[in-house]
Amino acid sequence: MRSPLVIALAPELQLLSKCSIRTSTARRWLSTSPGLKAPRSSTTPLGGSFFLQNRLFERSRCLESIISRRNSRATSTSTSTSPTPPQKPASQTPQSISELAPHRQRQARKQALLQSSSSEAPLPPDASSLLTSAAASQPKDSFRRRFSAYLSLTKPRLTVLVVLSAMAPYALYPVPEMLMPTMTETPSLSPLTLLFLTTGTALCSAAANTLNMLYEPSTDAKMTRTRNRPLVRGLISNRAAALFAALCGAAGVTALYYGVNPTVSFLGLSNIVIYAGIYTPLKAVTAFNTWVGAVVGGIPPLMGWAAAAGEAATKDGSWKELLLASDGSSIGGWLLGGLLFAWQFPHFMALSWGVREEYKAAGLRMLAWTNPARNGRVALRYSLVFFPLCFGLCAAGVTDWYFALTSTPLNLWQAREAYRFWKYEGHKGSARGLFWASVWHLPGVMILALLHKKDMWSRAWRAVFGEDEDGEWEEEELEEMAGMAAAAAVKNGETTKSRR
Repeated sequence: MRSPLVIALAPELQLLSKCSIRTSTARRWLSTSPGLKAPRSSTTPLGGSFFLQNRLFERSRCLESIISRRNSRATSTSTSTSPTPPQKPASQTPQSISELAPHRQRQARKQALLQSSSSEAPLPPDASSLLTSAAASQPKDSFRRRFSAYLSLTKPRLTVLVVLSAMAPYALYPVPEMLMPTMTETPSLSPLTLLFLTTGTALCSAAANTLNMLYEPSTDAKMTRTRNRPLVRGLISNRAAALFAALCGAAGVTALYYGVNPTVSFLGLSNIVIYAGIYTPLKAVTAFNTWVGAVVGGIPPLMGWAAAAGEAATKDGSWKELLLASDGSSIGGWLLGGLLFAWQFPHFMALSWGVREEYKAAGLRMLAWTNPARNGRVALRYSLVFFPLCFGLCAAGVTDWYFALTSTPLNLWQAREAYRFWKYEGHKGSARGLFWASVWHLPGVMILALLHKKDMWSRAWRAVFGEDEDGEWEEEELEEMAGMAAAAAVKNGETTKSRR
């Protein structure tokens, strides 16, 4: 019984059969006619497979058995008549583009162009891998070997990013000067507090990253990005790494407690617990781990804001006053924390896409392989959140309104790359484009926010020229002089009365 597809294609098959019969008749006539010989073609004679190279027959696959039998007969014939070694069947021998039909040549070129444009170049190795390689090249038991190995446990680039994300909100807090409190009558920020903040935050980050490596050396060994870490290569023992993490964590929390304030110290300890105790184990359970990791990224900005708020606190300096002030002065800290929280998603979604198969093989559940479509949607969604967050910083009085204008191009750039990442699901170079856009986006936004800090340039103008553009300095001085004159007059009057 013939299939419906063969019945539908009966007219075309009949036409091909007639063409084949007429062609063979013409060849026999040319070969038997005197003075006429069939011209020899320098190219390979066209077979039935040439006429069958179209999408309809390719999808139906109903004639594959016929072609395979024909190729096998041709192979057996060439083996018996030729001393050369047998060739592979045509279905297994790759053909060059020039041997294909014209329309097949165009399709092959398009496919090659698509593959070349969608190929993802490997991302640069992280600092831990580079430091581990440097440590392994040093003599055993040398100081440089030990120092590089322990430094690689801290994930230096990530730690530097965490410290910078705490320093920027500290500098953005709305106080007029970065001077010692004893040098000015107005609220100010202390460089000593900033030193304790940066040191304690760096130590807490180092402890969290070391505990992260201690928890998953088996999964790190299965991925190219992490297989060069010091614990995987055995440069440091697990006992030594655990002791290093405990010392860094204790020193960091203590420095934040006594050098900054208890609220910041509690936030630093919470970051260690959430990152090492919740986020790291959750990676093997659910893709929701990315949201927990984003919370970890949003805590350092709150630490910097709470550190600055403690310097300007007028009440008891409790966590409610520093993080939930009734006058709304703590809104800026939450907005900056939201900025870092949202940034985690486009950055990590693009980063994880390139190694999604390795995450899958290691048993780590990431959206890049569990749900690629949602992976792109999440990256695009949180890229759009930057627009209202930047406007919110202006409305909260953290920055001036020029920041909303200058940050828009950076936000549009990342949103565009996130849209491409969602549209092509990471292909056509969109994942790499979003990754590098996120790398440059965060420092760009932070630098612009610092440049557009509220009233910063007016204070700089007064510091240089002694007055501002609106003449507010003169009015203040006149009011102060009038007050001094009134006080002097009252004093003189009292003196005159006492003499009488």
